[in-house]
Amino acid sequence: MAYDENLADRIRNILHTKHIQFIEKKMMGGLTFMVNEKMCVGIVKDDLMARIGKDNYENALKKEGCHEMDFTGKPMKGYVFLEPLAIDLDADLDYWIEMALNFNLTLK
Repeated sequence: MAYDENLADRIRNILHTKHIQFIEKKMMGGLTFMVNEKMCVGIVKDDLMARIGKDNYENALKKEGCHEMDFTGKPMKGYVFLEPLAIDLDADLDYWIEMALNFNLTLK
């Protein structure tokens, strides 16, 4: 299954600009960016996956283009998918990556 290479480049650029060390791993049929050895953001087809935590989850779902991450028929609380239109602008993509990075800092 292919993923959006342009989106991958945009994510890499944002992470490099923020001086974030990361590792890329192919998983879930897409590409995942690991920060501090934890899943942070990723790409599945054309959607951004963001691990934002349960505290941010309900409010995030109210934003246009954001929906539950559901692989197994049961939503994964704390993870969301963002449709391409929701991350079309670099500022929008940066917003979601920053939220995921902030949550990542809380993980042990």
